[in-house]
Amino acid sequence: MLTIKQTANFKKQIKKLHKNQKRDLDKAIKIIAKNPSIGKVKTGELNGVFVYKFKMINQLMLLAYLFNETEVFLIGLGSHQNFYRDLKK
Repeated sequence: MLTIKQTANFKKQIKKLHKNQKRDLDKAIKIIAKNPSIGKVKTGELNGVFVYKFKMINQLMLLAYLFNETEVFLIGLGSHQNFYRDLKK
């Protein structure tokens, strides 16, 4: 199993979530840890970034991450609105 690491920006986004939202996020992270290539790889300015789509309390959420052989780096979480713009920063 891979080591999961979080960026500071990702940690800030998690602090705003409620317990039931965190449960859905944890399920998505476990799915990514089992199969990191499950997300869709992005091109252009976000080359190499994977984005996994999942439901969080009936709302579509996007989880952006990078991975290598031993680690998964969680870099962004949000709804589709302005997600990619904010991720570029």
